[in-house]
Amino acid sequence: MSNSRFCLLSLVSILSLLIITTTTNLVAGQRCHPDQTKTLKRFKNEFAFSSSCTDDTHFLSGVTCDNVTGAVTVLKLPGGCLRGTLRDNSSLFELSHLRHLNLSFNNFASSPLPSSFGQLHNLEVLLLSSNGFLGQVPSSLRNLTKLTQLQLAHNKLTGDLTSLLQNRTSLVALDVSSNEFYGTIPSFLFTMPSLSFLDLSENHLSGSLQIPFSLPNLRVLKLSYLNITHQLDLRVFSSLKSLTYLDLSGISLTPTSVDSDINFAKSLRVLLLSECNLSKFPRFVKSLTNLEFLYLSDNRIKGNVPDWLWSLPHLTSLNLYNNSLTGFEGSLDHVLANSSVQVLDMAYNCFNGSFPDPPLFIINLSAWNNSFTGEIPLSTCNRTFLDVLDLSYNNFTGSIPPCLGNINIVNLRKNKLEGNIPDEFHINASTQTLDVGYNQLTGKLPRSLLNCTLLKFVSVDHNAINDSFPFWLKALPNLKVLTLRSNRFHGPISQPYGPLAFPKLQILEISHNRFTGSLPRNYFKNWTNPSLKPDDEEKMYMGDYSSDRFGYEDTLDLQYKGLYMEQGKVLTFYSAIDFSGNKLEGEIPESIGLLKALIALNLSNNSFTGRIPMSFANVSELESLDLSENKLSGEIPQELRRLTYLAYIDVSDNQLTGEIPQGTQITGQPKSSFEGNLGLCGLPLEERCFTEKTTSIEEVEEEEEGVLKWRAVAIGYAPGVLFGLAIGHVVALYRPEWFIKSYGQNRLRGVGSL
Repeated sequence: MSNSRFCLLSLVSILSLLIITTTTNLVAGQRCHPDQTKTLKRFKNEFAFSSSCTDDTHFLSGVTCDNVTGAVTVLKLPGGCLRGTLRDNSSLFELSHLRHLNLSFNNFASSPLPSSFGQLHNLEVLLLSSNGFLGQVPSSLRNLTKLTQLQLAHNKLTGDLTSLLQNRTSLVALDVSSNEFYGTIPSFLFTMPSLSFLDLSENHLSGSLQIPFSLPNLRVLKLSYLNITHQLDLRVFSSLKSLTYLDLSGISLTPTSVDSDINFAKSLRVLLLSECNLSKFPRFVKSLTNLEFLYLSDNRIKGNVPDWLWSLPHLTSLNLYNNSLTGFEGSLDHVLANSSVQVLDMAYNCFNGSFPDPPLFIINLSAWNNSFTGEIPLSTCNRTFLDVLDLSYNNFTGSIPPCLGNINIVNLRKNKLEGNIPDEFHINASTQTLDVGYNQLTGKLPRSLLNCTLLKFVSVDHNAINDSFPFWLKALPNLKVLTLRSNRFHGPISQPYGPLAFPKLQILEISHNRFTGSLPRNYFKNWTNPSLKPDDEEKMYMGDYSSDRFGYEDTLDLQYKGLYMEQGKVLTFYSAIDFSGNKLEGEIPESIGLLKALIALNLSNNSFTGRIPMSFANVSELESLDLSENKLSGEIPQELRRLTYLAYIDVSDNQLTGEIPQGTQITGQPKSSFEGNLGLCGLPLEERCFTEKTTSIEEVEEEEEGVLKWRAVAIGYAPGVLFGLAIGHVVALYRPEWFIKSYGQNRLRGVGSL
């Protein structure tokens, strides 16, 4: 027993020692001096930090100390760890031996850039990107004469770059993009011999770039969206023989240089010329045999896409979005098919005629909002790497290709496609989005959709699909959006054995069909409420599959606040139900109050009866409520005044009575939202809920006549009163309980009837 106790105490002592010395041991491997370790801990404790950084192992994983002195020389903080204000007296600035400091992607929102950075004289690398710093860059940064890398991108910093960067001849990489720097573009930057990375984009810098470039080692140059005072001649960049990345988006280029054979660096791999006011394809691109990424979006390029473009041997990503292109040079069977392009965006152009066979290795294909006609090529089914197919807003006809289960994102919305949706979704199909709305499709929903366990978004609205409500889709664990609007769906939308209970459904849009029946009281009982904040693994917008090479977001047709609108960028926590334009009846289920995160509800144009549930007051996030054109009766619950986010309400054309709840968000609605209810009164209607007493000549005469009558009554009443009091006194002496009980009941009855 004693041995066991001794072992237990020893174990506790060891564990305690480990806990006490955790941070010391973490940096012991780096041979950090104890004073340096304490300084790091003090620095960490100056901030709030995310749960992932409470562990010292994670926080100090980017610390390196000198093997001889034990001084911290490298500090690379994990992104997203710290939150708070970085002050001038921070313990960070006691680490005077720092040579490499990376605080990027931590939240120092609304903090000015501390002047104490200038005390770190040994710094060679300073990375402060996406930190939320604002205001003037302190002049003390000029003390950092050893800097080779300076990154201040994506903050709200201001100041004149000339004074900040003068005599920085040792700089290798400079990134000050996406700030508010002003003044003239420093010309000396283009003659710095060691510079290999330069990003000045998206600032308020101005001036001319008609200067000779002497940057023999420059590999990356980003000058997008600067205030260049003259059209830029591309030939100024012909001397940059090491250039691999050039971004001139938003800068107007001279037509002569675009149409000339410029001797660009053969090493150029990425060229971004979006919003450069181009009217034709830049001819010099033909000679860029190592080019991998070409962005020509948002220009005025007309005519056909040249056939030589598809012959560039390494071209993998091509963006032609938002131009005025109409067709392709060469044969449609081969013009794209043999290309190396994997990501192709030619949306929002004027392409017409048949669609060419896609490239063999295509991954993302976007051609929405054009005028393509004919059938979708069957060769699309042979593109085994295809993840995203967006051919929406065209004039395609014929049937849908039978290979949708092989493609993650399928958007064929607003075409003229016919026939059934192919029932060809194989087991473990990868489809996540299926949007075939606004076509001429018939038949039933394919039951093989049950094989698409990753399916999140289904929209078949505005077709002629004739089917019952797809209760079977409840088996899909990830389904968030189901839109069946304007079809021929029919029958009940409730099952006899209980609530609907889709596990993750946030948007259910089944309006303008032929659904019938009533909804049980527990209909909404097991619906999962979406969180008001996106999960860590989710993006901000619903159906956002964007990456650094391609952008795609699901688009929804929503009836919101009385208006139909097509909306992209729907926040991930958005939740809506639309049952309007059917033949549903019975009472609105009280369980609607369980959907606390519901934002929009439309039950209009049905035959719902009974009262408006008081539980609506629990739907605290509700912004849009439409109950119009039903047979609802009774009063509007006064509790609706508690819905502070309610911006739209329509209860017109019902049988409601009583006073309209007098809350700012309700009385601010138009009269039309309450009209068609003969018993409603109060603002915003003109009918008042009570009649004020007014005096008129007729009323005075009636009052005087009444006084005369009462005088006559009083003359005969006085003896009766005396007799009655006498009798009452005698009765009260003998039956006091009966008197009090009867009198009290009459008083209560009178109060109750007021």
